[in-house]
Amino acid sequence: MVAIPTQRETLSRVGGTAARQHAETRTQTHATLPGSPLAPGSARALARTALTEWRELGLTVPDRLADDVLVVVSELVTNAVVHAGTDVELICRLEPETGTCVVEVSDQHPSRAPRGHAAEAPYEPPEYGRGLRLVAALAEEWGITYRTGVKTVWARLPAGDDQEETEAYEEEPGLGVAEILAPEPQRAERDREWLGRGALTFLAEASDLLAGQLDEDLVAALTGQLLVPRLADWCAVWLEDESTARWGSPRWGGGEGGAVWSDGTGAAGPRLARVWHGSENRIEELRRALEKDPPRPADDDLRSGPVPYPWPGEALGPRAAEGSALAYRLIAGGRPLGTLVIGRAGLLRFPDEITGLVEDLSRRVALGIGAARQYARQATISAVLQRGLLPGAVAEIPGVRSALVYEPCDQGGPSGDFYDLFPAGDGRWCFAVGDVQGKGPEAAVVIGLARPWLRLLAREGYGVADVLDRLNQLLLDDATEAADAAARALVGPLAPGDGPQTRFLSLLYGELVPFDGGVRCTLACAGHPLPLVLDRNGDVRTVARPQTLLGVIEDETYLCETFELRPGDTLLCVTDGVTERRCGSRQFDDGDGLAAALADCAGLDAEPIAERIRRLVHDFGERPPEDDLALLVLQAQ
Repeated sequence: MVAIPTQRETLSRVGGTAARQHAETRTQTHATLPGSPLAPGSARALARTALTEWRELGLTVPDRLADDVLVVVSELVTNAVVHAGTDVELICRLEPETGTCVVEVSDQHPSRAPRGHAAEAPYEPPEYGRGLRLVAALAEEWGITYRTGVKTVWARLPAGDDQEETEAYEEEPGLGVAEILAPEPQRAERDREWLGRGALTFLAEASDLLAGQLDEDLVAALTGQLLVPRLADWCAVWLEDESTARWGSPRWGGGEGGAVWSDGTGAAGPRLARVWHGSENRIEELRRALEKDPPRPADDDLRSGPVPYPWPGEALGPRAAEGSALAYRLIAGGRPLGTLVIGRAGLLRFPDEITGLVEDLSRRVALGIGAARQYARQATISAVLQRGLLPGAVAEIPGVRSALVYEPCDQGGPSGDFYDLFPAGDGRWCFAVGDVQGKGPEAAVVIGLARPWLRLLAREGYGVADVLDRLNQLLLDDATEAADAAARALVGPLAPGDGPQTRFLSLLYGELVPFDGGVRCTLACAGHPLPLVLDRNGDVRTVARPQTLLGVIEDETYLCETFELRPGDTLLCVTDGVTERRCGSRQFDDGDGLAAALADCAGLDAEPIAERIRRLVHDFGERPPEDDLALLVLQAQ
C-alpha cells in the first residue's frame, strides 16, 4: 500500500443550454472513480456539485433529499471502493417530474475478490460486505442490476413530500435515509440483529482497511467513515504526541482562539484530527464545540474501555439536543496515542453490544495509528540517512551539460543505488554511478564507505584504475566487515553462525577533463551496465569493457579506457534498474533496447534525453518499476 493516491475524476455533465432544454425530464451527473480510500470524499464532492447545479437550473431539490443523496453516495462508494478495492462508476440522476433522485454505483470488477482476500469457495456464501447495513437495505429496497463485467446497486430517493414514494422505506415513512440509519432506541432490536450477523465481518474488514494505511490522519479519517452512520451519529478522533503528551493536573489556557488543554508543563494537548457526522453540514459546528472540550484522561490511565463524555448538544441542533457520548482511549504497545469519541442522539446509554464492538474497533484503530507512526519515524530516519549518502548538489562542469534521474524504489529505506559528480582539482571532475547488492542499513554502510573514499582518492590524485583497485581492497578488509556487523546489530541480534557478509558493489567510475574542442573522458566499469555514447551523427557505441564486481576478488587489477566527447556527443550511464526493467519475460535492454532508445534521442539536450529514457523505462512495464533507478547524462557542449 501505499502511501495516498491522487484522485482523478472523469466528469461529463448535461450542462448549459442543453441541460435547460431537458431540465423538465432528466438531469444527470456521471463520474468514474478509481479504487482508493479517498474516493468516497470525491464522490460526495461530485454529488454536492451536481446538487448545486440542479438548483442553479431552477430545479427543486429539498434539503432532506440532498442529505439523503450524500449519505447514499458515500455508503455505496465506500462499499465498492474502500471495502472491495475496485473502480466504480457513479451516476446521480434527478427526475424533476417525480421529485426523486436516482443514485447508481457500478462495480467495474464484481467478480474480483475483495482487496487482500482470496476468492471465496463457490459453496460458501459471500462474507465481505454483510456488515454494510445501508447497502443491504438499499439492495433489498430497490435493486441490483448485473451486466457483463459490471454490477450496479441503485437507489431511488424521494424528496419526502410524496407519501406514496416515501412509504417505499419500509419503516417510519417520511424520514430520510440519514434518519432511518440513526440508531434510535426503537431500533435496538435491529442493531442486535446486525451485530449478531455482521460484527465479525465488519471488524475483519476494518482491520484490513486500517492496517494498510501509512498516515495517521488517514487512519483517523477512515475511522469516521467506518463508525458513522453504522454505529454512531458522529465521532471524533484526537491524536496525542507521544513525546509531549502528559496529563497530570489540568490547566486551561488560550486566548481568543479558544481554550487549549495543557498540563502545566507547556506541552500541547491532543490534536483533534478528525470529526465526522452523518450530516455533513453539522461537522464544522461540532468540531468547534469539541475543540473547546478535549478529553482529559489521567496520565496513569491506560485502559481502552469507554468512559462518559459530555454531550455537545448545542452543536447538533434541536433534534439532537440529548444523547449519549463515550470516549475510548487509543492505546498500542502500552503507549497512549489518542482518544476516540462516539455519540448517538436520543439515547441515555449505548447498548452493550455497541460499546463492546467499538472497543474492539478502537484497538484496531490504535494499532493502525501506531503502525503509521512507526512507518513515519522510519521514513524520516531513512530520508535523513539517504540525504547523507548522496551529494547535496551535482557539480557544474565547464563545457558539459549534465542531467540526473534518481528514483529509489523503496521509499521506506535507503536505496542500493548511488551517484556522484564532483570536482577533483587540477581541472578534473569525477563521476560515479553505483549499485550495492541489497538494500537497507547494510547497503547504506557500503555506500557510506564508497562515496567518501572515491572523493578522497580522486582528490589525492589517484587515477581511475587505481581508485577502483583501492576501493576493491577496502570492501574486502576487516574494517568493512566490522562496519557491516555494526549495521546488522541495528536491526537485530546476529543469529548463531551468522557472521559478517561481504557486500558486492557494481560501479561505473570516470574522470572528465575539459579542453578546447571537447572533453576527455577516462572511465572503468566494474560489474556495471556498460556506458553508451551517442555521437553527433546519431550513432551509438559502448565505451568500456566489462570487469569484475568490486568486493569479490582479492588483489584484482582494474583497467580503464580513454576517449573524447566532441560537442554534441552524449555519455549515458545507468544502473540495472534501467537495463533489467521487466515486462513479462522481456527486459528493457533485450536486443540492445537501451541503445535503440538512446539513438532516438539524437539532437536532444541532456535533460530531455534523461527524461525520455526515464519515461520509456516506466512505460515498458504495466506495473511501476520494482528496482531502484538511476541514470546520468553528460553531454559535451
